[in-house]
Amino acid sequence: MIQFILTVIDWFLHLDRYLGQIINDFGFWTYGILFVVIFIETGVVIMPFLPGDSLLFAAGAFAAIDSSGLNIFLLYGLMAIAAIIGDTTNYWIGRKIGAKAFTGEVKWLKKEYFDRAHAFYEKHGGKTIFLARFVPIIRTFAPFVAGVAQMRYGYFLSYNLIGGVVWTGLFLFAGYFFGNLSFVEENFSLVILAIIFVSLIPVVIEGIKGRKKKEPAQPAAPEQ
Repeated sequence: MIQFILTVIDWFLHLDRYLGQIINDFGFWTYGILFVVIFIETGVVIMPFLPGDSLLFAAGAFAAIDSSGLNIFLLYGLMAIAAIIGDTTNYWIGRKIGAKAFTGEVKWLKKEYFDRAHAFYEKHGGKTIFLARFVPIIRTFAPFVAGVAQMRYGYFLSYNLIGGVVWTGLFLFAGYFFGNLSFVEENFSLVILAIIFVSLIPVVIEGIKGRKKKEPAQPAAPEQ
């Protein structure tokens, strides 16, 4: 397990090297490899550690190089489809498992927990599904939990479509326009770490907002 984590970290930090090697070795089939990675990263709940944001950024950067053979618009279409199908698959897996898990047979999975999760996703699920797109690891779990909570599929799908299109477009085109600047090329590992850090900002903001809402109001000071 430790070796797997170290391998994933190495993937994150050296995507320029690995992706360049993949393009050289597989050519046109690189589209398929990238499609599968993005699909698994968003669609398989036990695989949240695969590169997502950073892989899209690196792919966009290579698409800007004529010799790579990657077309940015074809890449964008395929990656958006992979992300949307991935979330959809994750949702239905969660829905199937959730229906069986909360039957009362498992004592610690109480029906009231399911009801709370369902109510939360009906009220805040759209925002959760959209924002989760930009947060590593949470991106993989959010659609699964939405399925477990039996969030209405039409409601889920609308935010899944919007999130998939915006997420893939943002990082692909950021890489396409900025990935080959000399500073970025010379400090690629730092840029990837910065992308991961920025991806966590929405969660931090939402966490701070949540804490403020839970804090009890301070009693007013008695008049002198």
